[in-house]
Amino acid sequence: MTVLTATGAGVRHRRRWLVQGLDLRVEAGETVAIIGPPGSGRTSALLALARRLRLSAGTVEISGTAALGHVPGVEEPEPVFTVAEHIVERLTLLGLPRAGDVPLHGLDPALRGRDLTPYQKQVLGLTLAGLNRPSVIALDGVDAGLDAAEREALRGLVGEIAASGVAVLVTGREADPVLVDQVVTLDDPQTGEPGRATVVRTTEPVNAEAEPVDVEAEPAEAEPVDAEVTA
Repeated sequence: MTVLTATGAGVRHRRRWLVQGLDLRVEAGETVAIIGPPGSGRTSALLALARRLRLSAGTVEISGTAALGHVPGVEEPEPVFTVAEHIVERLTLLGLPRAGDVPLHGLDPALRGRDLTPYQKQVLGLTLAGLNRPSVIALDGVDAGLDAAEREALRGLVGEIAASGVAVLVTGREADPVLVDQVVTLDDPQTGEPGRATVVRTTEPVNAEAEPVDVEAEPAEAEPVDAEVTA
């Protein structure tokens, strides 16, 4: 099933295009990497596809909801909250019961936001994003500040989430085409046409079962989770 469709999507700031001409069709369970050098518009493209940034051109349609994982400067841990408190707060905001069976993927529930490593921030972001059972999760800078073992662990976690049927959008300086279904490459603003997007599919697309509907990426009510989380 197609969960995200972008047609001629573009974001402009004053006279400069941050992203332009982005055509993308994403199926449930696919992983899409948005790559390019610093300043190429990776984060802007990610936020536009997650419908968190107003478009200057084109459209983005999402079937279901989109949720943000860790996006520096946009979606970050609260410094004084513990991991458990982040989960309790998010469940409360979503109107869901507190749950003790939320997978923490190795995170210490007592660890505070200010003490999280870049890898732990990404893991917490994915955990929080999945609480409302979105159809799309977007996370930024998956290769920033992570060592080789952490990058491998994060790729494994992203793969698990994608295998559950959630489409995952990630940004980075580069991507292994073997590990993703599509690669969106943005031109270097110093040498190419700023924000121009090129999409390459690395796997065969899944047959779409339904056309996407144009909906706002707002949190949706999810099935309640069973047990209690203690902060």
